[in-house]
Amino acid sequence: MILSVTAKWLIGYDASASSEELWKYYDIRGLIAFPLNIPGTAFYRCVQGRKNLMKVLKQFIDGRKNAKPRERKDFLDLVIDELRKEKPVLSEKVAFNLLFSLLFASFETTSSAITVILKFLTDNPKALQELTEEHEQILKKRTDPNSEITWEEYRSMKFTSCVIHESLRLANIAPVLFRKAKQDVHINGYTIPEGWIVMICPAAVHLNPTTYKDPIVFNPWRWKDISEPIGGSNDFFAFGWGSRFCVGADFAKLQMTIFLHYLTTKYRAMPRLPFFATTSATKIAFLKYYSRLKYYAYR
Repeated sequence: MILSVTAKWLIGYDASASSEELWKYYDIRGLIAFPLNIPGTAFYRCVQGRKNLMKVLKQFIDGRKNAKPRERKDFLDLVIDELRKEKPVLSEKVAFNLLFSLLFASFETTSSAITVILKFLTDNPKALQELTEEHEQILKKRTDPNSEITWEEYRSMKFTSCVIHESLRLANIAPVLFRKAKQDVHINGYTIPEGWIVMICPAAVHLNPTTYKDPIVFNPWRWKDISEPIGGSNDFFAFGWGSRFCVGADFAKLQMTIFLHYLTTKYRAMPRLPFFATTSATKIAFLKYYSRLKYYAYR
């Protein structure tokens, strides 16, 4: 669902009208598989999926280039406008990789992050209550309660940002990061030779008790005293850091924030139905009784 929504706004992809199912091209298991590029392996399927998706993206770009200008532009239109410039900042290859990365981030990391956020909020009613109050206050300040989220409102959602960062710290959606040593690195009596690939484990940093008190406890309030890690830091790199910082980080956080806004303002959760509510008639009776509730969380 998240991939379809993202693809719609990024490249004008309509899941209901297209024969292409973009999610099928992403084989996540191949990302951390042994790099054996022969048919039948997870790595091979991952590589082939990327090649096939690149062909689909090329079709989108070629089709948009030949289409009439549109009044409402999406991200793909902006990319094409840049490619048409005499001295574009992006090459076509970089543009393809950028679109691929943004779609991938929405498919895997964002959906996984939203899942763990819901899990942590379910286990912490106090955090859920404060989060709900923050978004309800935003609704009260609007002239039209049904209007869309503004940029100013998004920037004001401070506790939402705390919840997102704390969830990402605990969940470690990207279990490992890879970097290549550009020169010999000497650290603690060991030498990492130039050209070696280094595997970094974010959990070793995010769960470090010297940096985070009670590191395995979900505590979004800890981020109220920590400046937001823009571009990553030595203590928080859920999206990487430095020159290899995730290009879709802000986009992913925006998606998560919008999801939480509508979840907390449009829906309410109730505990699971009692064990004896197994028949359809009994369930209907319970649902009618709790008719003011919009969704039901089964744990």
